Formats: sequence, structure tokens, C-alpha cells
Amino acid sequence: MDASDVTLVVGLGNPGPRYAGNRHNVGFLVLDELGDRVGGSFKAHKGGAQVLTGRLGGHRVVLAKPRSFMNLSGGPVAGTARFYQVEPARIVVVHDELDLPFACVRLKLGGGDNGHNGLRSISTSLGTKDYHRVRFGIGRPPGRMDPADFVLRDFSTVERKELAFALDRTADAVQALIETGLEAAQNAFH
Repeated sequence: MDASDVTLVVGLGNPGPRYAGNRHNVGFLVLDELGDRVGGSFKAHKGGAQVLTGRLGGHRVVLAKPRSFMNLSGGPVAGTARFYQVEPARIVVVHDELDLPFACVRLKLGGGDNGHNGLRSISTSLGTKDYHRVRFGIGRPPGRMDPADFVLRDFSTVERKELAFALDRTADAVQALIETGLEAAQNAFH
């Protein structure tokens, strides 16, 4: 693959069946949707992630789900980016966002980590915050629940009824970002 035209799309989550339905794993869920669109299956890669390469809407993509826990995502993301020679400006990270209502999608380039340890790890490992983020709203925890406990809980029954549609829409946002650029994708999805 010519590195100049490859986009690395990373979904954040925690490995293993125990975490599969957690709010924190929404990045993995969106990548599963994108994987269905690309075709094929994720395979272990020496960069430290499960990887699927192919085309998404005519654009070359590397889809990656780090095999590490969320808070250590930076190493696998940086390793996969190095292997495929993808610059940070061509990296898209899909992650959960506490400060957005459930299923709200927002796209941005760069910025802070807003307390998200997965983003902090990626920014540290890449040496920059200048990569794209697709933020999937999971809402705030109820009452005085610790946010760390909330993100590791499964989606509620009500949320699960809307989840498939929300994941599909988020995958559409990722695809629009790759095909039309940040500003056009923001205009379409914000």
C-alpha cells in the first residue's frame, strides 16, 4: 500500500468477551460495522492490534482494534501507524464520549483528551494530539456513579434498541470523514 493514500481507522475498546457490550467498547462496535462494509475479517497483526485492510468507499483503509486494554491503546496505535506508514493526520480514532448524549456523533481534529485515558495514551505514543476523532456519545452516569464504573457497564435495554442504528450512523460519519473531509462530514453529522 502506498502510505500517502491510506487512512488508519482505530476503534477503542477493551479486549475479551467480558467487555464486549460495554459503553467503553463502542469503538470496537463501530469498527465491526466498518469491517462488514470492507469485507473480510480482523486478524492479529504484529503492531499489536486486530487489523483488517481494504477499501471503504473507494479509499484504502486499515481498520484496527488494539489488543491492549483501553488505557494502553497508544502502543498498538503507534505501532500499526508505523507499520503502514500512516501519518497522524490520516488517523481516525473512534471512541466513547461521556460529555455527549447517547448516540450523538461529533467529529474533530486534535484537541485535549477530556479525561479519556485511551486518547491520552494515543497522544503520548504518537507525540501529537493532531489526529481525527469520531466521538460517540454515551451520556453521563446517573446520580453519583463513578464515570469509570459507568463506561464499563453494558448499554441499557433502551439504548440497545437504538444501538444498531447509532453504530451504522457513526460508521457513516467515519466514511464521510474519509471521503469528503472533516468540514463536510461535520456539516452532515453535527
